Amino acid sequence: MRTIAKRLVGSRTWLIERRKWLLTALILIALAYPFIVRSYVLSLAIEVLIFAIFAMSLDLLLGYTGLPSFGHAAFYGFGAYLLAYLASRSDLALNLTNNLLITIPLVMLGTALLGLVIGVFALRTTGIYFLMVTLAFAQMLFSIAIGWSEVTGGSDGLAGVSRPSLGLGPLSYTFDTRESFYYLILALFLLTWWLLRRIVNSPFGWTLRGIRENEQRMRALGYNTFGFKMTAFVIAGAFAGLAGALIVHFFGIASPENLYWTTSGEVMISLIIGGAGSLTGPIFGAAVERLLPNFASSYMDRWQTLMGLVFIMFVMFAPQGVIGLIRTQREKPEVAGGK
Repeated sequence: MRTIAKRLVGSRTWLIERRKWLLTALILIALAYPFIVRSYVLSLAIEVLIFAIFAMSLDLLLGYTGLPSFGHAAFYGFGAYLLAYLASRSDLALNLTNNLLITIPLVMLGTALLGLVIGVFALRTTGIYFLMVTLAFAQMLFSIAIGWSEVTGGSDGLAGVSRPSLGLGPLSYTFDTRESFYYLILALFLLTWWLLRRIVNSPFGWTLRGIRENEQRMRALGYNTFGFKMTAFVIAGAFAGLAGALIVHFFGIASPENLYWTTSGEVMISLIIGGAGSLTGPIFGAAVERLLPNFASSYMDRWQTLMGLVFIMFVMFAPQGVIGLIRTQREKPEVAGGK
């Protein structure tokens, strides 16, 4: 037994060290990335990082709290429109409409408040009913975006959003180049990953896991499960709004498609491919979901068929996603050592 315990401890220590080296290597590659790829590939990386933030925010609901939201595009699109509206208000004092120190807190606060409003109604339901209620709210916002053309621009959206700036007065810096904008997105992505990781590994995060596994038991133990779910819903909405604001700064336009149900479907597919319940899984899923259509469409006309086949393969043979396959391969040596 002692020999087995030593093997397991040694294997776990080796895995931790390998993970640290791998993380360091990935950060170094990410920092050098703009200097070794073409501008088009760099644009794809920016899109993947933004979509990964969006996917990680949904993972807090689906993977950790067990809330299958199919209307997460409501926060993504609302954040996009809120940022575009602020950027179009050139009459604001001190020309702070593109300053990240002003816009990002406002967008995240706005989407958090939206999450509070939607959560009051949606969190009173469970299962398929929760999924349908969240979808209904997202479609309501989509209809408002189409019809309220004086504010939202209608089907054309709100265009003309420039790249953001940081700082005040002569000390401000504008991320007008593709390379500088990439580093901004990379920094916000790493900050989001770190914050969400701290959240899911905190007592609050472990309580969310307990609610996911058995909410009635957690309620019997004295936990206010509604309050915990509401907090998770609001936090997820705030980070989804952040992703929406960043995608508007990238493409320069907020469109009704950001609110449409297909956007919720795309981020859900990212979680299924990458694996829910792990902040690493949504990153893998976002990369596959964003990159595969771009590359496949260059070589074949029916690339949607390929996407459908990939999705079916993951559902049938890897229901836990990419991260589930990695965990399975990681556990095999430990089982062999235990034998």
